[in-house]
Amino acid sequence: MAEFGFNEHHQNEVISYMRFARSKRVLRLKTIDSCFEELKDSRLVDETFTVDEVREMLDGLQAVVRGEVEMELINTAHTNVLLLRQLFSQAEKFYLRLQSDISELENRELLEQVAEFEKTDFKTADKVSIQETSKPKLAPLNEGGVSELLNKEIVRLQEENDKLKARLRTLESQAMSALDEKSKAERALKDLQKVQGEQQLAAQSQEISSLEDTVAALREDYERSLSTNAVSQKDLQENLISAKHDLLRVQEQLSLAEKELEKKFQQTAAYRNMKEILTKKNEQIKEIRKRLQRYEPNE
Repeated sequence: MAEFGFNEHHQNEVISYMRFARSKRVLRLKTIDSCFEELKDSRLVDETFTVDEVREMLDGLQAVVRGEVEMELINTAHTNVLLLRQLFSQAEKFYLRLQSDISELENRELLEQVAEFEKTDFKTADKVSIQETSKPKLAPLNEGGVSELLNKEIVRLQEENDKLKARLRTLESQAMSALDEKSKAERALKDLQKVQGEQQLAAQSQEISSLEDTVAALREDYERSLSTNAVSQKDLQENLISAKHDLLRVQEQLSLAEKELEKKFQQTAAYRNMKEILTKKNEQIKEIRKRLQRYEPNE
């Protein structure tokens, strides 16, 4: 019933891709047309052109069109690679190995059939059938076919699923046991913390009481020391004042004694004789200095 030799779903996929390719092609042709229009509007403003000017315009247009066509060809090739990637990825999931015949890509008869199909908007009434005389078919990895491979894969997945379920039940039982052990451990920890908290509270209370007694004793000793120091400081100040008074009295007595001693010494004969001798010696020294100044004035 399909027009390309395969089922309706695959034919619709081909039609979708051809529409995509046609939209890209139309967009690229519009770009090329705009290149020509831009050349006409920007360069073809004079009535006459020289050969060099025409050659320059054509060379520029050639470069632009060549770039657009090259970009489209590269993009088309890359797009085809992505399409093949999707097909190969889907085939590998079912252990299939797809094969392609590159020579069939240049089959003129098949290309004309595809072009005719595209002209009729992919809805031609003629049942165009693309011949597949030498085109190799998909070959599975073994001779049992795709159904056998799928059945084996389903059986394998079911076995793996059963194993996972058994493993899950085992893990659930282990998790429940672990949760029970955790609950028991938490209760034991709370009881232990409670007992330790009461013991610590009692020990802290006893320690606080002992510290309070120690602080009170220290405060009493400090106050007693302050009172003792105050009395001692008062006694020291009184003793200091008394010592100062005694010192002043002794100094005054010494001064009087010195004056009295000097007065008595000046009244003695030895003091008077010594004073007379010093007076005479001073007069002699003055006389000698006068003589020296008279005889030796420079010196």
